[in-house]
Amino acid sequence: MCGIAGAYLWPDGGPLTDRLTETLAHRGPDGSGRYTHRAGGHTTGGEVHLGHRRLSIIDLSETGAQPMVSDGLAITYNGELYNAPELRAELEAAGVRFRGTSDTEVVLEAWRRWGTDSLPRLRGMFAFGMFDERTGELTLVRDQLGIKPLFLVRRGGSVVFASELKALAAELGGQLRVDDGALVASLLYYWVPDQRCAFREAEKLAPGTWLRLRPDGTSRRGTYWDIKKVAEEAQHLPPLDLDAVIAESTRKHLLADVPVATFLSGGLDSSYLTALAARYQPGISAYTIGFRAEDAKFEAMPDDLRYARVVAEKFGVDLHEIEIAPRVLDLLPKMTYHLDEPIGDPAAINTYLICTAAREAGVKVMLSGMGADELFAGYRKHLANLLALRYQRVPGLLRRPLETVVDRLPVATARRGYRSVRFAKRFLSFAELPEETAFRRSYTMYDRGELLSLVNPDLASTVDDVLTEHADTYNDNALADHVNRMCLADARLFLPGLNLAYTDRSSMAASTEVRVPFVDVEVVKAAFRIPGKAKIAGRQGKAALKEAARSILPKEIVYRPKGLFSAPLRAWMSRDLAPLVREVVNEGLLVRSGLLRREALQRLVDEDAAGQQDRSKHLWHVLTLEHWYRGATANAPERALAKPSLGGT
Repeated sequence: MCGIAGAYLWPDGGPLTDRLTETLAHRGPDGSGRYTHRAGGHTTGGEVHLGHRRLSIIDLSETGAQPMVSDGLAITYNGELYNAPELRAELEAAGVRFRGTSDTEVVLEAWRRWGTDSLPRLRGMFAFGMFDERTGELTLVRDQLGIKPLFLVRRGGSVVFASELKALAAELGGQLRVDDGALVASLLYYWVPDQRCAFREAEKLAPGTWLRLRPDGTSRRGTYWDIKKVAEEAQHLPPLDLDAVIAESTRKHLLADVPVATFLSGGLDSSYLTALAARYQPGISAYTIGFRAEDAKFEAMPDDLRYARVVAEKFGVDLHEIEIAPRVLDLLPKMTYHLDEPIGDPAAINTYLICTAAREAGVKVMLSGMGADELFAGYRKHLANLLALRYQRVPGLLRRPLETVVDRLPVATARRGYRSVRFAKRFLSFAELPEETAFRRSYTMYDRGELLSLVNPDLASTVDDVLTEHADTYNDNALADHVNRMCLADARLFLPGLNLAYTDRSSMAASTEVRVPFVDVEVVKAAFRIPGKAKIAGRQGKAALKEAARSILPKEIVYRPKGLFSAPLRAWMSRDLAPLVREVVNEGLLVRSGLLRREALQRLVDEDAAGQQDRSKHLWHVLTLEHWYRGATANAPERALAKPSLGGT
């Protein structure tokens, strides 16, 4: 796992690549390198520069160093290839001789033999740049499911790229303009969807695609894997042995020449992976996190530590418990910097703190249960959207009194919060809407009217564009059942836009690699073979996964109440962050620039303070957006996305 950067036909591309690579040092503290070669003949001119920061995981020797050059091909590669042993054996049988044992060399030789046809054969997480010295062409590639990031800026036939947007913004900040549509989208979702980028001139290479740049300035794009087509084909196939598929994926994700540990929250997904990992690697370490008792009580958070201890004891896992009372005012600007784009999910803090503790203990690689909820319908929103269909059949004379009562109930008092009331209010906000609109409303921050009242009136058409993009993505499939339509939308929007994004950036900020065995091409194929009625059975979400997990986990873990990999936001907002919220509402740049309306923000604050609505997540995201916006709009290019000074150090 590493950081990559480069420039193609870009003026002063060499020094620029060096600076980009240095900004990515946290992604690869074990080594660095740069490759330079002429791109094209003397008539076309120009050069390619590939930069690399190395986090040594497989083949710790110099034969795994990058950029890697061999017989006319050069690659800078960020990722892990879990079927590298099988591909290596196939290539060796065809006469290929390898210098080392790295998966990078396997990717390079597979490309030499099969070109872009090699890409569907790669099973892992990756983003890389491959340069062909003979043709002068540079091809950029991103993995099938968008686990690893790749940002780029194009200018005519020239391109500059990097693993993180902050590297590009630091060097090109004066030339990059904030994209209002991305900010509106971030307000809606509390993250920026993968189809958009926070700067107009920058873009994210889409999952499952490649971009080929030629020395004459032309380019070509291709798609080698499409999750929509995979899901549509899978729905007509019989279900597989899910436990066997997940067990195989977990085993492959343990491939490393350094110690591997796991996240263990005590929930089903992390417990299942940890139990499977312990089968193949006895005595494996696991890390879990807890918050101050008073914060957890105020948030009504479940006691996840108890369940994590049960799993650790049963499977002989070396459990490390991290109980934290974070200095949120310090962490907020730090996390905003590392997350690159305005992402308002405090779970990024958990990931960063766990990875930091693991790294200090000498662990470079961790397994996460990320992706199981999206693929197997494990979120409350999935069940809630099915229940909404039933609710719509209840006569209005019965619905209205219930809605009136719920509306009057408080979500919190001065001493504690009420999760059940929060859920009820959330449910009623979308229960009577059409399918796509209800699904969007079940997990986003605002309805259309609320969003329009929050932003500058000139952005009204942008709001509608963002809402239309969600509808287009949700409806763009031929899946037969409601549950799998929701799962596919999550796999295309929620997973790459939020969960994979913050997992990559917050873990790499701690120089740690996080692997996600559920977000695997074979697991995805198996997931969409399962009909929706087997994913949600009665009121039981993730039913098929729970059935598979019963083969190894005790029932008290499989059927425990769903936990939350989150943070005590309400407690933080009412205590640590209250002065900062007031400052941002009254004096923040978002308000002073006219992007957000002060009265709308104040209304959110008042509703939250009164306990009538839970606006803690809304306000947390406003804080993250304010931090990000101040850095992104700084006048000096070198200060773009610099760590802001607002509220803390």
